Amino acid sequence: MLRILYRDEALIAVDKPAGLLVHRSQIDAQEERFALQMLRDQIGQPVWPLHRLDKGTSGVLLFALSAEVASLMGPVFEQGGASKRYQALVRGWPAEDAGLIDHPLARDPEKPSAGQPMLTARTEWRVLRRLEWPLTVDARFPTSRFSLLELKPQEGRRHQIRRHLKHIAHPIVGDATHGKGPLNRAVAAHLGLQRLWLHALELEVTHPLGGQPLKLHAELGPEWDLLDRAERQA
Repeated sequence: MLRILYRDEALIAVDKPAGLLVHRSQIDAQEERFALQMLRDQIGQPVWPLHRLDKGTSGVLLFALSAEVASLMGPVFEQGGASKRYQALVRGWPAEDAGLIDHPLARDPEKPSAGQPMLTARTEWRVLRRLEWPLTVDARFPTSRFSLLELKPQEGRRHQIRRHLKHIAHPIVGDATHGKGPLNRAVAAHLGLQRLWLHALELEVTHPLGGQPLKLHAELGPEWDLLDRAERQA
């Protein structure tokens, strides 16, 4: 059962767990569980996803309850009309406490960037906490440094946050594509959990029928308490 965050006659939002695909994908052809089908079966009616979250990302996921509403909301997400806030655990300590990543991205991250149109992409970020654990990945250093970041993508490019954090050399912990394998494995062993440490905390849009602002929030899951425990043990 998916945890429902919000529901009315037009929209329904759930708290997607990490490791669950939004819908069927050739990338994970062996997967048999999808948020779209689970929610459809749970509420007994069709649903239309209005945006995407990567399989490893947890948090707010919004669906339309009719094709008409999906059609109304499609341009809102495509044109950056939805405000999103994320939290991530990343490698290292950024030199500043906040900043803006302004770095165009190729349309399709699954293909080589050369020859593709480059799309405007900007992500605001700020440091929430700096962490240091007695975790050795490089023999030159007895500890490893991490940061908890709040992130606000101004556009909704595919894998925008993950690609932007790689660009500034602070990849998300647990990111198998854009991160560092030895570090990911070391953290998973240290915490006793392997996941992509990225959570969609908040989504704010204008309601397609009433026109009022709609703010949706998904609390961090209990696994994020492992970070506090690791910090106390450091």
